[in-house]
Amino acid sequence: MPKNKKDLRIIFLGNPEFARFHLERILEEGYNVVAVISAPDRQGGRGMKMLSTPVTVYAKEKGIPCLQPKNLKNEEFQAELKSYNADLQIVIAFRMLPIPVWDMPPLGTYNLHASLLPQYRGAAPINWAIINGETETGVSTFKLKHEIDTGNLLVQKACAIKPTENVGSLHDKLMHLGADAIIETLEQLVTGNVNEIEQQDSDTLKAAPKLFTDNTQIDWFKSGKDIINFIRGLSPYPVAHSMFDGKLLKVYEAEFTPLDHKITAGTFTSDGKSNLDVYTTDGIVSLLDIKLQGKRQMKIRDFLNGYDISHLHITSV
Repeated sequence: MPKNKKDLRIIFLGNPEFARFHLERILEEGYNVVAVISAPDRQGGRGMKMLSTPVTVYAKEKGIPCLQPKNLKNEEFQAELKSYNADLQIVIAFRMLPIPVWDMPPLGTYNLHASLLPQYRGAAPINWAIINGETETGVSTFKLKHEIDTGNLLVQKACAIKPTENVGSLHDKLMHLGADAIIETLEQLVTGNVNEIEQQDSDTLKAAPKLFTDNTQIDWFKSGKDIINFIRGLSPYPVAHSMFDGKLLKVYEAEFTPLDHKITAGTFTSDGKSNLDVYTTDGIVSLLDIKLQGKRQMKIRDFLNGYDISHLHITSV
């Protein structure tokens, strides 16, 4: 086992900015990343130019070999990966790995997950923690095994979720916390002072499934508090949505006012100038920052200033 961080040969696997931040921190701490694996370039943005992942861009800037396989089961890719003789692999915000890949390095493959495992296993742990109204979350590092997000834990770090926090701000907070957890994990592996803890399953575990159009639609029949948590947990991405004037309405920010009423939940109300609200079962949700299909994102006053709602049959205040 390597006794020096420079002797520890690391393969890093990741795609988005969240992963790139961790790669940067690993290099700053003096660890030896011998290669990076990231997704293939793809077309996107204006002009449909070929775009690389943040991890790919950063790796190339640092002169680190970057593999971008389309198929992780490809024998040529796996042979090239093996040629780097890595001691271990670090996986952050990548994709599922086939057994021959994660089982390749002698010290194993380690993942950073943005929750306090075993809670919120799955693809969207940051989102679901806010959606479910949690007041605390955190990050976990664990050794990969076949069942997703179930491996033995090494390091966990907790942080509070503020009542007004959205998934964007919590993402950034966990990104910095995760970097500390990764470095602490690498220190354990270098020194050999590894303390793995088996995850304990229970009937109270909450999942963090992928987010799609059908599970990001606002249910106005839920309580106002639950709706606000739902909006917070999906802002700024992928964004909670509803229908308004026959078009898709994305809601980035809103606030709730409790109110006894007999109006059907989901009914819109507006003064036509500065307020666009929606009745819930126990009050009114005031929309503050929105994007209507075909329009840019804007504050509600700006939206109403440029959008004629006189043809709509909505409640007046």
